[in-house]
Amino acid sequence: MSDYLKISNKKFKSRLIVGTGKYRNFIECAKAIKLSGAEIVTVAVRRVNISDKKKPLLMDYVDPKKITYLPNTAGCFSSSEALRTLRLAREIGGWKLVKLEVLGDKKTLYPDMIETLNSTEVLSREGFKVMVYCSDDPLMAKRLENVGAVAIMPLAAPIGSGLGIQNKINVQIIRSQTKLPLIIDAGLGQASDATTAMELGCDGVLINTAIAKAKYPFKMAEAMKHAVIAGRSSYLSGRIEKTTFAKASSPSKGII
Repeated sequence: MSDYLKISNKKFKSRLIVGTGKYRNFIECAKAIKLSGAEIVTVAVRRVNISDKKKPLLMDYVDPKKITYLPNTAGCFSSSEALRTLRLAREIGGWKLVKLEVLGDKKTLYPDMIETLNSTEVLSREGFKVMVYCSDDPLMAKRLENVGAVAIMPLAAPIGSGLGIQNKINVQIIRSQTKLPLIIDAGLGQASDATTAMELGCDGVLINTAIAKAKYPFKMAEAMKHAVIAGRSSYLSGRIEKTTFAKASSPSKGII
């Protein structure tokens, strides 16, 4: 792998991370993951069954030996809730690579950055490798890096909104000031949004609702896979400079 996504000490071929929520069932979820080519899936510890053997288990459909599980704290509105949830995840499955999100309110689902920052610091001290859902504020992103985050995951737009990236400038600023993996999380709605994120220099994207709630989830899963690949290739190719006026594409010399 000459070009791979590296998070902490792990390497991945795919730069697309997908969620496991909002699907009609685990069968649909598993097929969408396979078609997306994703090697990492987020698992909402408070919502997705990973421990009650009397009910359908995600592990029976998505093999944790083949796919990296990324436990997250979806639905947590305080640092104490988030810390308790991830400590439980470590006890259940031994997971140390985790995704932290501490939400500020139920209407916007924006992150509470003060609680998020404090939680990141605590979890990092406890040996967790913390990938952090955050606002697209470059200053807060840098603070998260300083307290031990292993990946910065700014929202593109509100969770589940499908609005696409609303602030490209801030994403570019964050990209320029961090060496950590930069992964767009939340708000993407279609394949072109994923391509845009990758062309801005992001290392990956996390997508759940845009796939799970698409009219045809399997087609969207494949579309997102190719969109991420295309966007990454475009970014690495080095785009042409933007100009105000036209530049002829054919030679100006030797004209008949």
